[in-house]
Amino acid sequence: MLRIVLIASLSISPLCSLLTAQGPALPEPRWWKGNTHTHSLWSDGNDFPEMITEWYAKRDYNFLAISDHNVLSQGTRWMSYDKIITRGGEKIVDKYVARFGNDWVETRGEKGTKKYEVRLKPLDEYRCLVEQAGKFILIPGEEITDKFEDKPVHMNAVNLAELIEPLGGKSVREVMENNLRSVLEQEKRLGREILPHLNHPNYRYGISYQDLAAVVSEKFFEIFNGHPGVNHLGDKDNPSVELMWDWANAIRISVLDAPPLMGIGTDDSHEYHGKPGSRPGRGWVMVRSRFLTPEHLIRAMKAGDFYASSGVTLKDVSFSQETKTLRIEVAPDPKAESYTIEFIAPLKATPDEIAADPQRSKLPPKLRRDTKIFTSQSSIVHEYKLTGEELYVRAVITSSLPPTDPIWDDQKQQAWTQPVGY
Repeated sequence: MLRIVLIASLSISPLCSLLTAQGPALPEPRWWKGNTHTHSLWSDGNDFPEMITEWYAKRDYNFLAISDHNVLSQGTRWMSYDKIITRGGEKIVDKYVARFGNDWVETRGEKGTKKYEVRLKPLDEYRCLVEQAGKFILIPGEEITDKFEDKPVHMNAVNLAELIEPLGGKSVREVMENNLRSVLEQEKRLGREILPHLNHPNYRYGISYQDLAAVVSEKFFEIFNGHPGVNHLGDKDNPSVELMWDWANAIRISVLDAPPLMGIGTDDSHEYHGKPGSRPGRGWVMVRSRFLTPEHLIRAMKAGDFYASSGVTLKDVSFSQETKTLRIEVAPDPKAESYTIEFIAPLKATPDEIAADPQRSKLPPKLRRDTKIFTSQSSIVHEYKLTGEELYVRAVITSSLPPTDPIWDDQKQQAWTQPVGY
């Protein structure tokens, strides 16, 4: 079975009050829905963080990390009223005041002048408005936004305590390694669980699958990002993000003796007023944990006990080490006509293939695909048993329904499970 990480805590925070109410009995593990990539007025988003967090809380999300570019929402920050309405529209401040009131919304300067400003509230100040024990929490985050030459290299760090400045480097891989090392050093120094994940590798086609493979200290990347400009499907010269996943993992496992990358789903939301762009609600993760705290969520993700989704919900994902079998059970939407479950298993290289390309740097692995279609009225359970020929197996589950807010033509709701059996 997939590993469940259980950590006993000696101290009880207000957000753990649910445990106190239940006494010594531990809650059962359950799925928690969350987004780890979101932007606000603190960088290039177009709404106030309180408005954004309430949007997610009202739509059954359980956790959210607002991850603005090269900034943590800490300290005092004022923003020009003119700049705010240029970015979010004439009504943005009026909506903010209507929801939270004049006593909450702080302004300074004379209205109608260029010196009129609105204060952006930091996370520690506004989190009290939306957090609820056992229902919804906020996690601090940052998008470490860097580049090598014209190639963007962006990495999210979830549950940071201190800002990390981008460090640059002499190659894409060095930029990745330098920034990741800063995240891991903070995690170790503070004794704090932090989740770093590489963002949208096909954005401007900045990161190759060879880069993804080579930086083995990076354990997570975005298999789905809801921004319409990140080239999820690739093009005639560049593979899709899904192919990059398997190609990079084949190199990691068969050449570098490293564990595979795990795939995260995110929104990368910037637009909250109905205009075209990267809107919220397009991608997320479902994490299985007993407790809704940053530490337990991150530990579960590091153990691989989560899946990414753009609309499909799973009842269960399990892998038996004894039988080497991956089992998927879908929670069907009654509006869906059918679901397709596809198991994808890259095959180990043959001696001739290794001789032709010993580093697996140019030769994509052969992929075994086991596909079955279920109607929404049937029992949607499917299994794949490893034969020993595969490097690993993962599953993609596709609904006949389109997403609520599709990005490309004929897009369907999907879910992606993590590689197992390696």
